[in-house]
Amino acid sequence: MADHRHAAQAYQTASSNRSLREQEADVFRRANGALRACRGGDGLVRARALADNRRLWLLVSDLVIDPENALPIDLRAAIASVGRAVQREMQRPEPDFDFLIAVNENIAAGLSRTAPAAAPAKMSA
Repeated sequence: MADHRHAAQAYQTASSNRSLREQEADVFRRANGALRACRGGDGLVRARALADNRRLWLLVSDLVIDPENALPIDLRAAIASVGRAVQREMQRPEPDFDFLIAVNENIAAGLSRTAPAAAPAKMSA
């Protein structure tokens, strides 16, 4: 039990030293880790990674349509459009994991204010 409390305290301390944007970027990075890992995995691993990514993007979509959201309306609309493209891709029988990973990388990079590691994803999906 003490180990659990110690771990929770360490996490809280580490989180308090990072901005909220960086913590949000980490959520996209984690989703990407699961998407990368599921490429060679079984059906359950793949289903879980896609479901987690779907939940992430459903939450993002809900947040950007919230009237209380302080982001500029044009940015909110652009993010919502990306979210719809991601959702459509995940509904395909064989989703394009490179596309999904690239989108998440670009969002994480934008939140971190760093250049993406890969070329920007095509949004024609």
